[in-house]
Amino acid sequence: MKPANSVTLPLRTYEPHHFLLSVDGPVAIVTLNRPERKNPLTFESYRELTDFFHACTKDDEVKTVVVTGAGGNFSSGGDVFEIIGPLVEMDTKGLTAFTRMTGELVKAMRAAPQPIVAAVEGICAGAGAIIAMASDIRLAAPSAKVAFLFNKVGLAGCDMGACAILPRIIGQGRASELLYTGRFMSAEEGERWGFFSRLVDSGELLGEACNLARMIGTGPTYANTMTKRMLAMEWAMSVEEAIEAEAVAQALCMTTEDFARAYRAFAAKEKPVFRGD
Repeated sequence: MKPANSVTLPLRTYEPHHFLLSVDGPVAIVTLNRPERKNPLTFESYRELTDFFHACTKDDEVKTVVVTGAGGNFSSGGDVFEIIGPLVEMDTKGLTAFTRMTGELVKAMRAAPQPIVAAVEGICAGAGAIIAMASDIRLAAPSAKVAFLFNKVGLAGCDMGACAILPRIIGQGRASELLYTGRFMSAEEGERWGFFSRLVDSGELLGEACNLARMIGTGPTYANTMTKRMLAMEWAMSVEEAIEAEAVAQALCMTTEDFARAYRAFAAKEKPVFRGD
């Protein structure tokens, strides 16, 4: 079997071992695929997902990514027997290597230039909730139940960036409640709190997520990448610094052919067709 880090390019030709991947035009669809166990993660799937998102930075054909789960659930998180059991036997050095490895997945998702849309239904727990959280946009079926379960197994809620990212999505107080209690957040609650952009009927969820990803993917690629970068970078900036950074970023976008193409289309009363240049 090929090692997990042997991701081939272009991604439309890549066949992963630990999840399903299909590429439809500008959209890559990642499906966590162990439905009999509610799609838990293993050491190998963590690594391969991380390597996939690293490879996304080098694939100009893929413009957006959709992440979903098979069999009516998103992901139940780290596999109890394949991950949690072995962790109990590790020393501090091994444990730190593991926690840094899992954090690399979130870093890779955030570093990928493509906007990531999570299509969430059923159980979305632990590391599965982190993957949804690390996505740029989240849609959910009414069946979705999200829990950051770390304290349920005697661990802190500060896992894979949860204490940094979750409060920025739903607010400090709400994030604190979820991280201290490990309770499940319903789909309706998640939409009300802003974790989910909207709720979609289960049978239409993946199609709606792909339609959204395709709409974004047909937009100006360089500009969308810049928006993702600025959304991440401006967390650590003052408002004044952010305004200056956005001035530079927007000026760069104005040098693209897509910007000129949009102007010409507007002048001709036509819809612009962006090409990513």
